[in-house]
Amino acid sequence: MRPSDQNCKPCSNSVMGADTRAFRRRSPVLAYLLLASVYAIGCSHSSLRQKISPSLTLTSSSFSGGVIARKCTCDGPDVSPQLSWQSPPPRTQAFALIALDQDTLLISVVGPFTHWVLYNIPPGTRQLPAGIPPQKQLPDSSLQGMNDFDRIGYGGPCPRLKARHRYLFTLYALDAKLTLPAGAAMDQVLNAIDGHILATGDLIGSYQR
Repeated sequence: MRPSDQNCKPCSNSVMGADTRAFRRRSPVLAYLLLASVYAIGCSHSSLRQKISPSLTLTSSSFSGGVIARKCTCDGPDVSPQLSWQSPPPRTQAFALIALDQDTLLISVVGPFTHWVLYNIPPGTRQLPAGIPPQKQLPDSSLQGMNDFDRIGYGGPCPRLKARHRYLFTLYALDAKLTLPAGAAMDQVLNAIDGHILATGDLIGSYQR
């Protein structure tokens, strides 16, 4: 079984190198062994951050009854959902957002599927409108990273086999802007925010084709 922690956030696997997706495809068994050690180490840090971080309430008008709107999926125009949150801690200098598929096939081997990486969101921001364009840098200077569709920006739910998947959106309030360039991978962002998290907020939505 994959090492697990019920309270654990997705952990970084950058120790495996920059092109982790290709590595996972080529060497699934070795990827599993390395990921196991990463989860064991990284999740302990994530659990500690959860204990000391106050909670942000993350909501979305694009979710109805916990279900993600069709327009935010591959069965529609695939626009990013609207998201909003309340006032963060006073020392917040930036936000980061990561969206993951919690029910990816073979998640214990390849890790969660990344749908959205967004960071250096200005500290005064309290919502993201629906339909964020797939650009590396947004007009407010926010930066977008690569998703696991190998594209910049948001890539909506597109579950195979008509199974219902759960999608975890996590917002991080940070005490510093990240020095990463645009186009960073989830691994790089998780490494960069480690030690800078003031608060977190989770929102889970589901989708079934």
